[in-house]
Amino acid sequence: MSQTKPSAWASLKTVASSRRLVSVALLSLSSGMPLGLVITAMPAWLDQNHIDIKTIGILGLAQAPWGFKFLWSPLMDRWRPAWLGFRRGWVLICQLLLTVLSVVLGLMADAPDVAAVAAITAAIAFTSASHDIAYDAYAIEVLPREEQAFAVSARGLLYKAGMLLAGNAAISLAPSLGWKATFYALGGIYLLLLPVTIFAPEPPEQPGRPQTLGEAVWQPFVGFLARPAVLQLIAFVLLFRLGDSLAGALVTPFLQQRGYDAVSVGVARGAVGLVATFVGTVAGGVVTARLGVGRSLWVGALAQALSNLGYVAIAVVDPSPGVMFAALAVEGGSSALASVGFGVLLMRLTDKRFSATQFALFTSLVGIARTFVGPPAGMLADALGWRDFFLLTVPVALPGMVLLHRFAPWGTDPKGLSGELESLPRGEPWPRTTVVASAVGSGVLAAAGSLVLSELLAAMKLMRGGKGLPFGADLQRLGLPESALGSMDFLSAVVFGVVFAVAVAAYLVARGRQAPAAKSG
Repeated sequence: MSQTKPSAWASLKTVASSRRLVSVALLSLSSGMPLGLVITAMPAWLDQNHIDIKTIGILGLAQAPWGFKFLWSPLMDRWRPAWLGFRRGWVLICQLLLTVLSVVLGLMADAPDVAAVAAITAAIAFTSASHDIAYDAYAIEVLPREEQAFAVSARGLLYKAGMLLAGNAAISLAPSLGWKATFYALGGIYLLLLPVTIFAPEPPEQPGRPQTLGEAVWQPFVGFLARPAVLQLIAFVLLFRLGDSLAGALVTPFLQQRGYDAVSVGVARGAVGLVATFVGTVAGGVVTARLGVGRSLWVGALAQALSNLGYVAIAVVDPSPGVMFAALAVEGGSSALASVGFGVLLMRLTDKRFSATQFALFTSLVGIARTFVGPPAGMLADALGWRDFFLLTVPVALPGMVLLHRFAPWGTDPKGLSGELESLPRGEPWPRTTVVASAVGSGVLAAAGSLVLSELLAAMKLMRGGKGLPFGADLQRLGLPESALGSMDFLSAVVFGVVFAVAVAAYLVARGRQAPAAKSG
């Protein structure tokens, strides 16, 4: 006879008394604050100090460490600070550095130097990304399964609160306190969070941690790629939120072109969106805890796909603030609900021996999918019109649902979605020359494809403007880039090619020459 599950309220009271969950939730404040500072408060501060908008935009490139944190995450899986254990020690170091960097910002608050601000911004982003690596790994290692859903929900809410505190709240306080005192106050908040880090419970020691830097870099890739159906799993991580990301890429210009003024758009995306995110995040925690990860993923997948129909309503009716507020509230709540189950899934996919590196890889995969929907979204909206574009985003969610059914049919727990799975038996090793040649060839093709796609999109944009199709000229420009943009395109393609080559090499090494009966994914 099966036991009756406790009520949602009883479950919430139980986990709320957990030191583990409270620690994970509170530490998300110091995870969200740097992002709010860099993307919201600092541009406003620089603008008030008469730094031109082009320079402010270029300074946004200093945010790059958040997107590439997987590159140095193996170092944090390998080396242990001298105090507070593997994870809390790194979190404490990063909180102290963020305090110092906030004070440095305060010292230059009255007369910002562009070069110094760029360096400090990059340092904040790098330190914050390192904090996130250690913090995410800590959460994965310290939380038992029954607390993960509520932890993801709570940390999502407090992460958002941290962003607002260091972003919008800082902008509101600066006119009365001054930017110097505001930056000092933000540094003080990091200091207030130090006791949380110091007294947070230590996760259990994980056997089998990498003993060398080479193992820390290589084993997380090989261990993950040796899992059954790994290619389908990667596709699922990339595609699960594709429809939602595609629809969200152009919301602000869409609303403006539909005739909504900046104030209404700001209220809809700010206050209404914040409340909807709060409600959706809490609901996601309850749904995941009560129904399990599998069912919550289905609820989230259906909700985030169907909620895009609200944008269709905005596209076909006369401008109405009520319609806009309702559509964005439903979409924001649905997206937040889906993110909780998906966040729990990513935690469970992670092998705790390499939690820093593997979770950074998973979040980077999600970020890649979100980043690369921008150009095709613009082209599709331009070709189809707003109504048909948003209608298209609904079936775009279907491939993710098909893969979800592969791993978690409705009513079942996810199969094959665990970091504790045994790897497939490794086949006969490929010759080293084959691995190297395949990796190099794949990397070159990936880099070339990235360049061609980038320039094709740029050329098509010019063609739509009646300027012809200067595709060949754009490719020649990349050979000897004459502008920062050209150099950035080339550098991005090289990085993409290197990452792709490493992934191919790791896949071949992890799988070997699989016998026909053992092939999977």
